Amino acid sequence: MSDTIHGSIYDYPKYYELLFGSDWKAEYDFLRECFERYAKCEVSRVFEPACGTGRLLIKLAQGGYNVGGNDLNPKAVDYCNARLQRHGYPASVTVGDMADFRLAKKVHASFNTINSFRHLDSEQAAEAHLQCMANALTKGGLYILGIHLLPTQGERMETESWTARRGNLQVNSRMWSKELDTRKRNEKLGMIMDVYTPTSHMQIVDEMNYRTYTAKQFEKLLATCPQFEVAALHDFCYDMDVHVEITPRLEDVVYVLRKK
Repeated sequence: MSDTIHGSIYDYPKYYELLFGSDWKAEYDFLRECFERYAKCEVSRVFEPACGTGRLLIKLAQGGYNVGGNDLNPKAVDYCNARLQRHGYPASVTVGDMADFRLAKKVHASFNTINSFRHLDSEQAAEAHLQCMANALTKGGLYILGIHLLPTQGERMETESWTARRGNLQVNSRMWSKELDTRKRNEKLGMIMDVYTPTSHMQIVDEMNYRTYTAKQFEKLLATCPQFEVAALHDFCYDMDVHVEITPRLEDVVYVLRKK
């Protein structure tokens, strides 16, 4: 039996988590090393905007941190909170907009490592998000932000694919660039998620719009929030010994921002 559903992949947190949650260790280790190396305060409270299923939040909670987050999708938030509670932690994730929130208590570090920032569809929203993050952090705290920049030289990456399996459940996914409008600074992405069990096949077909940033455009955006300084630049290999330089060909970059 095969079904095709046109909808948001974020409405299926069980499959999303299987696909992306298994590949957590490198990011987790990288975050903890960033906390140690770049923060100018002791890190015990962490926050993830647009946290989705909280694949890293649960690991950080198990590592001894007090964790929190927000996300616009209530199904993802419910999934995340249920897992936190199942492991004995508070339900600390809320439904909320990463460009319009205020925390009751400031945190020492925050992170958004898988390009969710680009869901913000305007410069105003992006600026508001950075200001929210600056307000949420203590002095010397970190915001670790991963982003795919739009290269201005050379070939750009136009497709990605992932596969994950647990028991009799397998999820395959492919994401590709359907349309790029550099004037409007929008990239339309298609995504297909194929979910297989021994007796069924379900295909989820989604479409997303991501705001584009060249290196210069992102540098201009950062300048609108002078509370931050760039503490380090890494890439998506998450190797603390590898620092990158901003060049016209650079695509994957992790900005380690520190609150002054």
